[in-house]
Amino acid sequence: MTVKFLAAACIALAAGSAGAADTKPVRFILVGDSTMATASGYGDAFCARVIRADTCLNLAKGGRSSGSFRAEGRWDEVLGLLKGSSAYRATYVLIQFGHNDQPGKPGRSTDLKTEFPVNMARYVDEVKALGGVPVLVTPLTRRSFKDGKLENTLQPWADVIRTTAATKQVALLDLNADSVAAVQAMGPDEADTLAVAPKPPAAPAPVPGSAATVEPQGAAKSAFDYTHVGAKGAAYFARMVEREIKTAIPALAVEFRPEEGQ
Repeated sequence: MTVKFLAAACIALAAGSAGAADTKPVRFILVGDSTMATASGYGDAFCARVIRADTCLNLAKGGRSSGSFRAEGRWDEVLGLLKGSSAYRATYVLIQFGHNDQPGKPGRSTDLKTEFPVNMARYVDEVKALGGVPVLVTPLTRRSFKDGKLENTLQPWADVIRTTAATKQVALLDLNADSVAAVQAMGPDEADTLAVAPKPPAAPAPVPGSAATVEPQGAAKSAFDYTHVGAKGAAYFARMVEREIKTAIPALAVEFRPEEGQ
């Protein structure tokens, strides 16, 4: 009788512990550049889609690359958060770089072959080492068209991220591929409505490598451009990322608010 009682007690204790773990929230940490950052990217709109929005932290910062984000000590904040993860069932770290790793951005650019892959792999390894779940995100497309075709200048950086995700066997959100397809389908006029501000009359498309395509360090522009997004663009791409993460990690579907009409 005593043995049976002890066995039953152990089962009940284990069930209680499992139940307590299940009640812990999932946490999301967003790491990236201005296309994910507050006021210029989709990150805040993504966090607003999470049922418990206070467990979604948007740490993305405008003008940062895979190198400068770490060099400035911003990654240290993420590592600190991961060390204090006991209150969460799991912490998913979404990592998106590429825009500022491109050439022509002093202090931020990284070499596509020798630095960028190493940086991305290191982020993955360090998240794993602290018990987090790394999720790699390919860079959001710019919305520049030439002769009716969207110019995907970020594809080489997206390819590196795809390879890193496959090599490290971590979840991949192919935002670059999805956003390129969507923006190409909607065309330049509709794509322009996703920008931070309305397009001024006769605004010329930026020439690759020109000042118009080089994002300044620090705060994002407040005027129209082909990189950053306003409220409409943020909501559009946030839902795209949400759909991607639900596909890549189906168990996370319950962590988001129902779509309108459901």
